[in-house]
Amino acid sequence: MLSWGAIAYGAALSAVLAVLLVLAAARERRPGTLATVAAGAVLGPAAWNAILRATDASQFFTDAPIPFFPISWQDTGSGVFTLAALALLLSLGPLRATPGRRIALVAGLGALSALLVDIYLY
Repeated sequence: MLSWGAIAYGAALSAVLAVLLVLAAARERRPGTLATVAAGAVLGPAAWNAILRATDASQFFTDAPIPFFPISWQDTGSGVFTLAALALLLSLGPLRATPGRRIALVAGLGALSALLVDIYLY
């Protein structure tokens, strides 16, 4: 089971990677949008992992037997929660007047960040 320190560490790494990916791939430069991406990339994985910790759901941490992509349900949940958090925060916040395609791109990059951090970094 993940400790609170590991949850905070993973969420922080997710935020850093999300901002870097959004800067590089989506070429987003607005500080409000980048701050929202960071917030959503912290909140999504932290919320999901807090749920797993509170329910003692240790079976979610079983990795798939794919050596180069050992994804687990825990990793997937972090990506899904981050996608939902970012889609909501961005569409109600700094990107509210932006086409949905752009919101999906930015939210998707943030979710990808959380997923990759969970799979490979903790």
